[in-house]
Amino acid sequence: MSTENQVREILLNIEQVMRELSLWQPMPPEPEAFDSKEPFAVDTMSAEQWLQWVLIPRMHALLAAEANLPTRFAITPYYEVAMPGMEKLHNALQRLDDLLNIED
Repeated sequence: MSTENQVREILLNIEQVMRELSLWQPMPPEPEAFDSKEPFAVDTMSAEQWLQWVLIPRMHALLAAEANLPTRFAITPYYEVAMPGMEKLHNALQRLDDLLNIED
């Protein structure tokens, strides 16, 4: 399976896990929340909001554009701190980290 298809599969799994954990939100944050300059928009969004409304759509946009995917990628450590006790989500995120951390 191509890297791109693996990423698609992992993104769908992350969404599924978020839904199972009741983290998936029906409405996006206010438009101003997207103007944050902080990593993970920590000053304007919750961790799950950033994942749902920023990371997942951006990754899908890269895939749709057939653009290069990031090759140095590590979001799981942030989520282990920001959302402790969410091992199922951490495991799904770690799969994405592992796939996209390509050594030069």
